[in-house]
Amino acid sequence: MGVKQFGARVKRVEDPALLKGQGRFVDDVKMPGVLHACFVRTPFAHAFVRNIDSTAALQLEGVVAVFTAADMPQRMRDERMPMLVPNAAIAALRTQHALATHEICYAGQTVAVVIAQSRYIAEDAAALVDVDYETLPAISDLRSAVAPGAAVAHSDLPDNIASSFKMEYGDVDAAFASAPHVFEEKLWQHRGGGMAMETRAVLATHDPATDMLTVWTGSQTPHIGRRMMADMLDRSVESIRCIAPDVGGGFGPKAIFYAEEPVIAACALKLGRPVKWVEDRREHFMCATQERDQYWDVALAVDAQGRIQGVRGALLHDTGAFVPWGIIMPYIAAATMPGPYVVPSYRLDVRVALTNKVATTPVRGAGRPQAVFAMERLMDRAARELGIDPAEIRRRNFVQPEQMPYSVGLMFRDGKPLIYDSGDYPKGQSEALRIADYEGFRARQSAALAQGRYIGIGIGNYVEGTGLGPFEGVTVRVLQNGKVAVATGATQQGQGTRTTLAQIVADSVGCRFEDVVVTVGDTAAIANGVGAFASRQAVNAGNSATLAGTAVQAQIVQLAAQTLGVAPEDIDVADGQAMARTGNKPVLTFGELARLSQGMPGFSMQPGQTAGLENTAYFTPPQAAYCSGTHVVEVEVDPETGGVKILRYSVAHDAGNIINPLIVDGQVQGGVAHGVGNALFEWMKYDEQGQPLTTSFADYLIPMATDVPTCEIAHVETPSPLNPLGVKGAGEGGTIPAPAAILAAVEDALRPFDVHVTETPLTPERIVELLEAAGAYEQINSQIEERA
Repeated sequence: MGVKQFGARVKRVEDPALLKGQGRFVDDVKMPGVLHACFVRTPFAHAFVRNIDSTAALQLEGVVAVFTAADMPQRMRDERMPMLVPNAAIAALRTQHALATHEICYAGQTVAVVIAQSRYIAEDAAALVDVDYETLPAISDLRSAVAPGAAVAHSDLPDNIASSFKMEYGDVDAAFASAPHVFEEKLWQHRGGGMAMETRAVLATHDPATDMLTVWTGSQTPHIGRRMMADMLDRSVESIRCIAPDVGGGFGPKAIFYAEEPVIAACALKLGRPVKWVEDRREHFMCATQERDQYWDVALAVDAQGRIQGVRGALLHDTGAFVPWGIIMPYIAAATMPGPYVVPSYRLDVRVALTNKVATTPVRGAGRPQAVFAMERLMDRAARELGIDPAEIRRRNFVQPEQMPYSVGLMFRDGKPLIYDSGDYPKGQSEALRIADYEGFRARQSAALAQGRYIGIGIGNYVEGTGLGPFEGVTVRVLQNGKVAVATGATQQGQGTRTTLAQIVADSVGCRFEDVVVTVGDTAAIANGVGAFASRQAVNAGNSATLAGTAVQAQIVQLAAQTLGVAPEDIDVADGQAMARTGNKPVLTFGELARLSQGMPGFSMQPGQTAGLENTAYFTPPQAAYCSGTHVVEVEVDPETGGVKILRYSVAHDAGNIINPLIVDGQVQGGVAHGVGNALFEWMKYDEQGQPLTTSFADYLIPMATDVPTCEIAHVETPSPLNPLGVKGAGEGGTIPAPAAILAAVEDALRPFDVHVTETPLTPERIVELLEAAGAYEQINSQIEERA
């Protein structure tokens, strides 16, 4: 038998080309006669567009065209961008036009597009396009947006409430009335972005001979993009091919279908030449979707032993100017808050506010880091007030393994009851505490304090619904050269999709890993697909691959048995060969079988024989598969500078059965890097007029390599019963509990000064402010004198 690939630490097949600079991203696709686009974007957060004069721009040598909304196809002129995830709770079903027709609602919104012989010329010409604006009052702060008499983000709406809804179960009022202890917290979490290494990019070309529009796009969801583009361009889906080549990071914002995509395609159709647009970094800061702000006002009711009786509160979420992905983030946040704990009663009132800022949509974690931050801050508060160890109070409240499947009492974003399918939360926390040497920490902390050093430890627990539907597809086909071709609607932005699918197919078909050739992110390769978001590809594409591969192996066995004249149960398949167990054990290679499967012209197939060795499977999950984990963080805080150094980072992660531990470790490590940024660095700032203030990495800080620790990772594998592979998602778990654990550790380090942390990011400046407010520096100076 061949070497089993599932569970092996296989190196990623994608990496050699990327490491040698041989990756092929959108901007690497070179086409003769290509034109370059630059968008004219409004400098105002809110205004009417009165007139657009492109005369001066058109006179610049090398400019081919300047297009406004009036030049776009009719549906793009008349209709707004499609809303991808509608919800009945949305009161303001508002998305933007591809190019503004009358009113602009955030700084950076697309108004016109310049097409020129080079990007340099297009940039110069865009600056010459004269747009007459009538400025309108802008609303920037979401708390002000919901205040009586606030300026409206859209002139034709009565207020700024995009949605309001309540999530609840149990008797919350009775729980709080009878609880001996109630703890309240007011929390704020910043606005930030995904900040992928590669910005967004689109290249479109039209072949008049076949009427095929081909669009290369740095997207997580090319099949969805193709459907949206067909609607907006009023073309058949079959006449559009979308290709997502190598994509330099996605993290959520590249799952969105943006205005620039149909505009560039429309320009290529209109001009009969290829048109390319590559977003610059400033555009990315201004126009790529972001996540948050959120304000939480929450309370926890517990008994004398710290066992939860109920949770209640209110959440205010900033959706920006539009709702292109619906209200997914605040909904997920509200559904996630109970976490791995038994919460007998729960109520959260949610309001979603419109502001004159770029829309917020999922970024790695998609609402869950905020919910985990809120719940874990409450748990830490209860532990501190009751004098219970933070790990112990969590242990007392965990859902137990024998309670699985566990019904939380809410509806999840997939429209199904929120039921945890599997997990061992006590074991996960125990493993994380073990590798963190939690028991030895207080001694380390005392020794450090005696030296004038302030170290602390924090815990963050989470549960995440992964593997969301509706489906993903995989085609497995044996080629006449003996290779096994795999095509999928799944995409890759660094996750190792080709590697993991090749591992699964090698096992299920019975071939060598190196003989599997995987095509991802090409709508011409497979008819239906969804793409990468919500930690879904291992569950959906992985199970589709095993179903399709298993079906193809059955075809191989049947054909080999017929050809060799033996029973199917006498055929073994391994290493790309089918071998009879009896006689002189004759062998047929996959290549030979592939040729045999084509039959002979004019002759009938044998009974039961299929045409070709090929199968397409679409796995449709019945509900989310819930992964979980615990992060334990040890930090040191320098009170003089407010600097935070992460000394140790320990993770216990449950993603079900692990396809490739090496890749999962990388996903966790990368997720933690995002979490460190969310906790300590990243903050997309706006002024009162909705003007973005942090539009470069000089102002918007992200972690450096020296800021991100090398994590110690333990895998706690509890297989999901909801899919054949028993897998769960792993792409976001590194991010979700990180801010909660890091800030808890900072607060623990600053316990001598009674500093309380309620916000992210916790920047050095903010730490110094908190210490000053607590009068810490007099105490620190006194301690320094005593040690001297």
